[in-house]
Amino acid sequence: MSDPRNAAHAKKVTQEKKHQTPAVALKEPDSVPASATPESAAPAGLDASLVVLAKLKDLEFHSRANLERLAELTMTVDDELKQKEMVEPLGEVYSAQSVFQTKLTTLLEVYKAECDRLQGARA
Repeated sequence: MSDPRNAAHAKKVTQEKKHQTPAVALKEPDSVPASATPESAAPAGLDASLVVLAKLKDLEFHSRANLERLAELTMTVDDELKQKEMVEPLGEVYSAQSVFQTKLTTLLEVYKAECDRLQGARA
């Protein structure tokens, strides 16, 4: 026996085909309206790029905050708690976060330059 969902889907497709206007039925999928030229595609790419840029900035902000918290924790563990054996592992995490922060900042600068280029192309 066939799945009733398949039969329902086939019925729906048949009904949609009957209700299509000739203009819609004749419209070729590869015909591109004048508004969908590469120039109008650039703003959509720009908008998406600006969203990514905002997310990268947010990530960089939190990364910087993590560095500050790790520095505070290192001082607390070392100076107040006197847990000398934990200072080195915290230092390693701090170093890794610092490397991440540096690479993220570099990426952010490059990506911002790309967004600026796209904005210049848009104008």
